[in-house]
Amino acid sequence: MTGAAQFEGNGTGAGSARLPRPWWIYRGTGLPLRDIELADVLPPAPPWRTFTGSAASADGHGDGGVGAPLEPPAPPQDEAELRRRLGATREGMVADPTEVDLVNAALILRRPLLVTGRPGTGKSSLAYRISRELGLGRVLRWPVTSRTTLSSGLYRYDAVGRIHAAATSDSRAAAPAGGPSGAADAPSSDIGAFLELGPLGTALLPHALPRVLLVDEFDKSDMDLPNDLLDVFEAGEFTIPELARLRGHRPVVQVRSDDPDRTVAVRDGRVRCREFPLVVITSNDEREFPPAFLRRCLHLHVREPERDRLADIVTAHLGSRDDDPRVAELIRLFAERSAQENGLATDQLLNSIWLATSGAYSRGADWEALLRAVWHRLDGVREP
Repeated sequence: MTGAAQFEGNGTGAGSARLPRPWWIYRGTGLPLRDIELADVLPPAPPWRTFTGSAASADGHGDGGVGAPLEPPAPPQDEAELRRRLGATREGMVADPTEVDLVNAALILRRPLLVTGRPGTGKSSLAYRISRELGLGRVLRWPVTSRTTLSSGLYRYDAVGRIHAAATSDSRAAAPAGGPSGAADAPSSDIGAFLELGPLGTALLPHALPRVLLVDEFDKSDMDLPNDLLDVFEAGEFTIPELARLRGHRPVVQVRSDDPDRTVAVRDGRVRCREFPLVVITSNDEREFPPAFLRRCLHLHVREPERDRLADIVTAHLGSRDDDPRVAELIRLFAERSAQENGLATDQLLNSIWLATSGAYSRGADWEALLRAVWHRLDGVREP
């Protein structure tokens, strides 16, 4: 990775990792902050990262300035999703100080955080840990593929559906009196019913606190997407042309957001943030990104977790198993195997421990072969 300062977290819990640093807001435990409101401790943004976005006022005539209403707080994260991502333990993880430094820097500087590392090192889970600890609600997830475009992250417009609805409305309105249906039964052709903000577009709405946006597996994107994001990351806003063309006679349109069962008011076809979202961009380190993109991000490289960190992860997902010697032995063997195989995923360790301790599998002579299959290499190279 070139073009940006790199910081490496080693996944260990040694030394100063156990003592929070005075400037930290996020402490890396993944547990909700107690008796602290983020709004009270979050410093103002740097002048070059200050945004003044606002929503339309209740009467549809927002002033576009700081005094206009903001979006309501983010909905809560689904608890089942949090358990799947982070485990159900009530004990916090031991923080990696380098990782926590970079998250706090991204939060304070209002800059995206590019998180690189091998698959299974917990890159995506970081976004959920940040959101739960800081009380920022539901994580907006934007999964990236080779077909992903900037527009799909910002908003989706179903033009064909709207045309069909308008045609259906016209045909029903023209039906003879006393027919089976009338205009009142026709589907709406209102443009807002056919437009939905994507995860990035929803993250850029004017919120009082930053939303957490997970841009997952960014290295799978089309070559143009990193450069396409530059202007949005710098401006903190975007325009929806389909709505901008209507602003003369309909300045405010209600559209759906990426949050379930929520609509938002978009004025003059423009969405502008008040607080830049905390953007976590994950990459499996399979490609290089343009220097112009890297300049706008902070970069955290996550190495494979060492044995102490692996033990913390096992405890988080499966509870304390200190009294089971099989668990300690599997963690030791897994760490050694991961080093030999150029990195394994932590869920492979969890799978093996579940097999060994849940009672679902009766350990027999084929255990070693099964373990090798569960701990298969991730680079596609077959064993001889």
